[in-house]
Amino acid sequence: MASLIERRQALHRSLQQVRQQNQSLTSQLETLQPLATVGSLMCMIAHEVNNLLTPMANFADLALRHPEDQELTQKALVKAVKSSQQACKIMESLVNMAHGKQGEKTAVKISQIIGEVFTCLARDLSKDGIEVRLDVPGDLEIYCVPVQIQQVLMNLILNARQAMMPGGGILTIVACRSDGGVCIEVCDTGPGIPAQILDRIFEPFFSTKDRARASQEGGGLGLGLAFCKLIVDSHKGRLTVNSRPKTGTVFQIFLPNPADPAPELPRPERA
Repeated sequence: MASLIERRQALHRSLQQVRQQNQSLTSQLETLQPLATVGSLMCMIAHEVNNLLTPMANFADLALRHPEDQELTQKALVKAVKSSQQACKIMESLVNMAHGKQGEKTAVKISQIIGEVFTCLARDLSKDGIEVRLDVPGDLEIYCVPVQIQQVLMNLILNARQAMMPGGGILTIVACRSDGGVCIEVCDTGPGIPAQILDRIFEPFFSTKDRARASQEGGGLGLGLAFCKLIVDSHKGRLTVNSRPKTGTVFQIFLPNPADPAPELPRPERA
């Protein structure tokens, strides 16, 4: 009898030690979680700034190589300054998000945002064999933090370009009014995303790109789409994807009107 009681007491002591260890581990995880968030945030900032540093360097290089052409040099330097200002805004915007601040929303024309994206990209996609097709009403506006949605579209356009390299293809951007808001689609005619990983593409640090090739192009960290989803979610919108092998990929952004919540979106279908 005494032996049974002793075994029970020993078992209770063991259970108590396990509980204490679990509590200690939980406390450590709670302490480390903000650090993990900061780490992810810093990686996202680096990813987005890198997207802007490349065209800045290209503009500066263009100015240095043609000092005799004052008009060209001035245009290149103006665009370099604009890209640097954009980088500052992105960093400020992400840091504000880390502190729980959304940023100031305003009504802005989608065509204006898309125009600024292509200006910042400093890429002539036709030289890559890519035809750009735009179907965006000139007066169509969205209510958003402009710098954030500009970066979302930049990421999606860069991803579409990389998906269609080196063979080229068609990049289509469509925008229209939808029930309770505005829908924007970015479509490419690349090889598509395998169905078995489609549900994972918005996960941080998950990438579908070839590591060696992506490294040469300055990408492949698997943060661009995670960043896009973070931004669209913060606007109470939806970011969805549909992809078919050998056909291409469609990313669909829904941004609600100021007073309307985002409805559940059907999966986008290609024409």
